[in-house]
Amino acid sequence: MSRKSSTALVAGASRGLGLGLARELFGRGWSVIGTARDAQKAEGLQQLAAASDGRVVVETLDIDDPQELEALAGRLKDRRIDLLFVNAGISGAHGSIERSTDEDLLRVMQTNAIGPIRLAQRLLPQVVDGGKIAFMTSLMGSITDNGSGGFDLYRISKASLNMLTRSFVATAARDRNVSVLSLHPGWVRTDMGGPAAPLTVQESVQGLANVLEARQSGKHQFLDYRGRELPW
Repeated sequence: MSRKSSTALVAGASRGLGLGLARELFGRGWSVIGTARDAQKAEGLQQLAAASDGRVVVETLDIDDPQELEALAGRLKDRRIDLLFVNAGISGAHGSIERSTDEDLLRVMQTNAIGPIRLAQRLLPQVVDGGKIAFMTSLMGSITDNGSGGFDLYRISKASLNMLTRSFVATAARDRNVSVLSLHPGWVRTDMGGPAAPLTVQESVQGLANVLEARQSGKHQFLDYRGRELPW
């Protein structure tokens, strides 16, 4: 995919990995549409936009709100998107099934699994032929890799996202010439990853951008930030 005149939409770009990826793609020559739940409070994204000479645009989006998904799609109906990157993730109030309420479970599943797929379904018509759709998932969503347990809500939400992504590939995107990726960013020092994580945001997003810019097989793949295939 050529960087020249290419546009990436990064959903969830107000901070952490989403903001880091928006910065990285912009630095590589992309135009970027970055979304934030509260655009006015997304200071880092607003600063990037202010210094971008129009190449970075900030849009408001609460991925849990279907009406906001529709409104965003309406505002972008005339834009062509080369890369749709859906970054959404919360860990949940407690993480364990035993300690979590039904409301905790519903919120994590809505934000981490259902909202991202609804956004991709709604913006699929704007994605160009030969373009890419990527979902930020996690190795913690791998059933094969889970030998330790723990972090129940986060694990099941990311496993659900992986399954819904596979269904998205088999249905909505079936007749479209787009590559679909499920990407694991590594264990990163963010608010969610914590200070003990081995990777910086910059290390992770550089790897993710390399994977996103690489030629893909066309099939749905589960890859980490180094491009290594992961077990489902």
